Amino acid sequence: MNKQRRIQIWVDADACPNVIKNVLFRAARRVGITTTFVANQVLNIPPSPFLKKLKVGAGFDVADNRIVEELHEGDLVITADIPLASEAIKKGAFALNPRGAYYTEENIRQRLTMRNFMEELRSGGVNTGGPPVFNQTDIQEFANQLDRFLTKHFPHKSD
Repeated sequence: MNKQRRIQIWVDADACPNVIKNVLFRAARRVGITTTFVANQVLNIPPSPFLKKLKVGAGFDVADNRIVEELHEGDLVITADIPLASEAIKKGAFALNPRGAYYTEENIRQRLTMRNFMEELRSGGVNTGGPPVFNQTDIQEFANQLDRFLTKHFPHKSD
């Protein structure tokens, strides 16, 4: 009999806010889902059989490429990187922004187009500003979306 693979969470950890990492630490332990933090820098994560860290070499998109290489259909990727989210969706995975917005087949093309447009403006010398300040509403929205995902995929483990 073929044993079904359990889904996992993959975190693009270099740019993930610490407060979101803390939400993920608690959720992984509570539900028992393997959560791997991928970064090209040293990470400190609490001891848990469900929390893993994967240090990759320095370089542009090295962590992103490793996540794409490792993830499977049904896994969840936590990232603010739109090209990484696009690749995850192509593999049948889910992608959630640290602010709590899902990337989907329906919205990823528009997000990529906007990202590329803004990049062109910046390379042309236009100051486009940055993202809004990360706030409590973002944290709550992320925690709510993560909880919904975990409840759907791990209904027997919910507390």
